[in-house]
Amino acid sequence: MKILLTGTTGYIGKRLIPILLELNHSLVCCVRDKGRVPEIVKNNKKITLIEVDFLKEDTLKVIPKDIDAAYYLIHSMSSSSTDFEKLEEQCAFNFKKYIENTNAKQVIYLSGIVNDSNLSKHLASRKKVEMTLQSDTYSLTTFRAGIIVGSGSASFEIIRDLVEKLPLMIVPKWVRTKSQYIAIRDVLSFLSKAIGKTELYNKSFDIFGPDVLTYKQMMLQFAEVRKFKRYIYSVPVMTPKLSSYWLYFITATSYKLAISLVDSMKVEVIGEPSAINEMLNVTPITYKEAVEKAFIKIEQNSSVSSWKDSFVSGRFNKKLSQYIEVPHYGCFKDIKTRAIKNEAKTIDKIWSIGGKNGWYYGNVLWKIRGYLDKIFGGIGLRRGRTHPTKLSTGDALDFWRVLYADKKEKRLLLYAEMKLPGEAWLEFVIIKDILYQRAVFRPKGLYGRLYWYSVWPFHGFIFNGMINKLINV
Repeated sequence: MKILLTGTTGYIGKRLIPILLELNHSLVCCVRDKGRVPEIVKNNKKITLIEVDFLKEDTLKVIPKDIDAAYYLIHSMSSSSTDFEKLEEQCAFNFKKYIENTNAKQVIYLSGIVNDSNLSKHLASRKKVEMTLQSDTYSLTTFRAGIIVGSGSASFEIIRDLVEKLPLMIVPKWVRTKSQYIAIRDVLSFLSKAIGKTELYNKSFDIFGPDVLTYKQMMLQFAEVRKFKRYIYSVPVMTPKLSSYWLYFITATSYKLAISLVDSMKVEVIGEPSAINEMLNVTPITYKEAVEKAFIKIEQNSSVSSWKDSFVSGRFNKKLSQYIEVPHYGCFKDIKTRAIKNEAKTIDKIWSIGGKNGWYYGNVLWKIRGYLDKIFGGIGLRRGRTHPTKLSTGDALDFWRVLYADKKEKRLLLYAEMKLPGEAWLEFVIIKDILYQRAVFRPKGLYGRLYWYSVWPFHGFIFNGMINKLINV
């Protein structure tokens, strides 16, 4: 079958692609920015890549008419826009309007469990999107999932941060909220097996694991799997705002995502039973099994996607291509060059920078900069990196965003997402056995210029030390 896939660069989309290819489907993958494409999509004969923004109707013309089915995997947990509900509804409306003029017989939508009478803004928005997607021209199949447990999922990584960092937790009362989880592997099974199943047409199904757990129980079971002893006490006095700050400072989540999560965590997410497990021959695994399987992926460095790589994890919200050309005029620059001894080893070291490996020199100062960024509402160094040795365009790397990463061209370009009075780039490129390390800062106003001169003395030995470590391999 020829399948249209939205959300190609998202947490679910990246993991669904190889499964659909294995089932011998051909894919039309939608991205908003061709500069940010998963590795599996590049140079694959069974994949057609198109640049589409579902908020802009004129871009939808590139979608082929001869598709057989489509996945709608567009979601936003961001609170950065006050009218995100209208934007999500508009995306769904534009998608529906265009798909109705194709040959598609089925659209599959991944939503959230929406059975509580008091829904959060994001769950209410997903319910409205489901209603918007309903059509007389094609059949809609909706899967409603609760918390998704898997390496790299937002909920998994937040619970992991809390459990691994805090032996004793004084937590908000929402940890007593009941919820039903589902393992990422089971979500992918439901999504991939539903294609072409006429018995699922124009129906919605809640998908969930075998147990109902509170968030506290999830954290304690997580601790058991990791063989940690943890003590958790809930208090009724923590307001939603304080809860959001608590998550923001303890975990790797951004503040805007923390607000969304706290809003959702107050709502019970319990699924309604159906025959969907038997219909698609899927037996969802337990929470502990899901956590164990997630850590197998983590230990093998085989996590395909992470929420941290989504733009909602940082400040970046534009096309990467707008920033790939590093500016020259009106900028401050720190340029270092060194002759390299072993090109392959130097490239490997560049591609392993950040995360647990650190920045090779002056790591204490990098950490201090991360703490200061966090205090002033930035992302700090909490995100780390998804893979210890691989980098792809669009990845998060500590408080940087990867704009360009090509080992063949021997070039890595990063854009700063920390709080700054201006914009900053950091570039590594090898030309004729010379490593060029370039830091560029475009200041905004007088404060930006004062900022550059205040950190300039530190740049002198930090950047010198870093490039020396990169060539001494």
